[in-house]
Amino acid sequence: MDFTAGKLSNEHKEQLRCASESADPLTVSALQISPKSPRSPKSPKSPKSPRSPGDRHSKHGSDRGSPLKHKKSSHSPRDGRPKKGGCGGKGTWGGLMDTDDVHAIDPNDPNYTSSEEVTDLNCRNSLLQKCRDTERTSTKDMVAAFEEYKKKAIILVEEYFQNDDITSTANELRELGMSCYDFYFIKKLVSMAMDRHDKEKEMAAVLLSALYAEVIKPQQVYKGFSKLLESADDFIVDIPDAIDILALFIARAVVDDILPPAFLAKANSSLPKDSKGIEVIKRAEKSYLSAPLHAEIIERRWGGSKNKTVEDVKDKINNLLIEYVVSGEKNEACRCINDLNMRFFHHEIVKRAIIMAMEKQQAESRLLDLLKKTTEEGLINSSQLSKGFNRIIDNIDDLSLDIPNARMIFQSIISKGASEGWLCISSLKSLSTQLEKQEIDEKLVKEFKLKAQSMIKEYFLSGDIEEVSRILESENSSCLAELNAIFVKKLITLAMDRKNREKEMASVLLSSVCFPADDVVNGFVMLIEAADDTALDIPIVVEDLAMFLSRAEVDEVLTPQHMEEIGSQFFEPNSIGNKVVLMAKSLLKGRLSGERILRCWGGGGSSTNGWAIEDVKDKIRKLLEEFESGGDAKEAYRCIKDLGMPFFHHEVVKKSLVIIIEKKSERLWGFLKECFSMGLITMYQMTKGFARVAESLDDLALDVPDAEKQFKVYVERAEVEGWLDSTFSFNRLGHNSMENGFC
Repeated sequence: MDFTAGKLSNEHKEQLRCASESADPLTVSALQISPKSPRSPKSPKSPKSPRSPGDRHSKHGSDRGSPLKHKKSSHSPRDGRPKKGGCGGKGTWGGLMDTDDVHAIDPNDPNYTSSEEVTDLNCRNSLLQKCRDTERTSTKDMVAAFEEYKKKAIILVEEYFQNDDITSTANELRELGMSCYDFYFIKKLVSMAMDRHDKEKEMAAVLLSALYAEVIKPQQVYKGFSKLLESADDFIVDIPDAIDILALFIARAVVDDILPPAFLAKANSSLPKDSKGIEVIKRAEKSYLSAPLHAEIIERRWGGSKNKTVEDVKDKINNLLIEYVVSGEKNEACRCINDLNMRFFHHEIVKRAIIMAMEKQQAESRLLDLLKKTTEEGLINSSQLSKGFNRIIDNIDDLSLDIPNARMIFQSIISKGASEGWLCISSLKSLSTQLEKQEIDEKLVKEFKLKAQSMIKEYFLSGDIEEVSRILESENSSCLAELNAIFVKKLITLAMDRKNREKEMASVLLSSVCFPADDVVNGFVMLIEAADDTALDIPIVVEDLAMFLSRAEVDEVLTPQHMEEIGSQFFEPNSIGNKVVLMAKSLLKGRLSGERILRCWGGGGSSTNGWAIEDVKDKIRKLLEEFESGGDAKEAYRCIKDLGMPFFHHEVVKKSLVIIIEKKSERLWGFLKECFSMGLITMYQMTKGFARVAESLDDLALDVPDAEKQFKVYVERAEVEGWLDSTFSFNRLGHNSMENGFC
């Protein structure tokens, strides 16, 4: 058995062939002898072979005649020694009991039979089918589990919005035991809150912060917000301001440290360029996260910290009133009221101040002075003032159990407020429950109609609104709603049969007498019901009524909801009521509708009797220029209030913005901010003012080339301050859009 240059002799080849044929092909892998490969450098990590060429003897005898005689070391960097189990390793035969799934049957094998191939194929097919069935069953189970999770997640969110119990919600979410689907809970919680009030939005933000890391993993929060951005195009179909709300949720998540700031950049790169999600990210970055003091602004956007309950606010109100009674510091008390940042809850301040004044007679004068100051400065608006008094009227019988002569004391407080001019009695409910329950005598109604007619005719001659208000208070001392509605009907009926001057005066009077909105609604309903008879004398009754109705909304005597309430009572397509409401809505939707409606009758019947719109504009311009040049802020507020035209305050906003853009005046911007916080300029008027500036940007750009760029910056700042409602959007250069009202 001789060999040369590492090649096997014929005898050795025959021995190897016989050995391979005797082996079971199903249990032993075939040994493949490859041709000689080029030498590679010896690996430094490769240990010495247990059989080196120097070892001429082993326990099995000499190596003489071995086909590996001249192989001095392994050319592979890996260790070729058998594993601990005694088999395996590269270049070894393997164990006798090994089965290799990748073994292929060779038809050229001498031991090959066709039944082996069939058996092997059947086994493989059976195994493959089992794998497919297992995968299919697993997929079905996962889909069923996810659908079950979706249902439970919706129930959890609904229950949380009802009971506001974070602990219970967290426990129930843990009990679901499907944390891999928590991203859906995030998406559902936010999407359901987006279509609800600010209370639910704040609740959702607080719950997310509470569940983060403790219950829901950060990766699931990240994935949940990513899904929300992907669905932004769907949200906008049902929620018109979805982009702004979702942007605020994302900004809030960043502020609360449950989303990393890098989320915005990563999401921006992964979304399609035309996706609404891109707009959401841009809004979150530019309008919220880039603003000064953005964290505080964002946290207070939906009503402040959720941890501040109603009881906490009531305690703060009670404490500030007690401190004020002791110290008498009005400015400090006003600052504390302003810091509460809950203008919608100011009626609680009024209620508690009045009750404290009734309980402590020595503090009555000081507390009434505070109410007078806050009302005159616009810190507490007339609506909240009336609501606070009406809440006491509703509970006067219960108060009488603790406060002797409560009814008489309260009546004297009402009289003092009315005599000092900071309380409108006509906006209050009747203090006498007996009079409320009694039906109004027909004779009383007839007498009131005659007096109202005489009163209105005299007003058309004199233009004295204060005299009308005084007579109304004396004739309708019990503030009966039915008599208020009769006065509204009589006022507009008489005005429709006269010239434009009287129509304008009627609209101004209607916005000045402070009737409850429900009484005005009833007055318009009575007018529409009697329109058929009125049409005999006034052929254009539909046009006139539509103009009066739209003017009432522009003057903020009525809201769009009241318009819908009136329309719901006249749903027949061909009825006069339906025609009036539809025409009023079309007037309000027109371009520059607010200004046109204000000028429809010449604008000559203002509370100052004779002021035209141009005169008012001139006065506003002068007072703003005087303030901008260093005038007193309080004097400017007083002048605006003395105009007596709250429905025209959008002109103040417009002229202020023009001066701000022209002179870059931060002083005037602060002036607008203070007017808004005091309630002197409402959101509705603020939005109108910005819309009018947007319409005139082309003209303004002739004097200020970068006017458009500046205006965009101020719009973003106004949105951060919360001045603009959802109807305003600055879509493209030089243009804006509003759903309703002033454009």
